[in-house]
Amino acid sequence: MTPFERLKKSNTKENLWIYILTVLVIKPHHAWDLPTIIEKEFGFRPGKITPYRVLYRLEEQGFVQSAADERRRVYKITEAGKKELEKVKDFYGSILEKIK
Repeated sequence: MTPFERLKKSNTKENLWIYILTVLVIKPHHAWDLPTIIEKEFGFRPGKITPYRVLYRLEEQGFVQSAADERRRVYKITEAGKKELEKVKDFYGSILEKIK
């Protein structure tokens, strides 16, 4: 695996929470919808179970909330989740400024 391929993997599938929060900041979604949306918007497809595991952790940490919608749960980002996403933007922004 090349250095770029490792970078791409660590910044996509290994940090899926960033993409989930980015999707949820636009509007709430069912977990089932997230892999398709992420593939369409960001060009990679997470596994079928992984978004559920990530959502569980994000909810446990207070970054998303869920509510029952008939048989499925709908997830939405919290204010804490929005703040965490801003930290990501600042972090990547500062790195990009340094890479010349």
